[in-house]
Amino acid sequence: MKQLKRPTRKQKMEIDWQKLKPANWLVERDDGKVMVIVSKEKGQVRRLRWGA
Repeated sequence: MKQLKRPTRKQKMEIDWQKLKPANWLVERDDGKVMVIVSKEKGQVRRLRWGA
């Protein structure tokens, strides 16, 4: 697993659009098509497609 980072403003908007709370998620990786986020509380991993 890579170093987890706080989401940028654009990433926060995308996470919010997916009906998740950006404050509860950290970004593992983002290649422009798929963003992999990890829950701060439970360690749950989600893969989000940009604009989906």
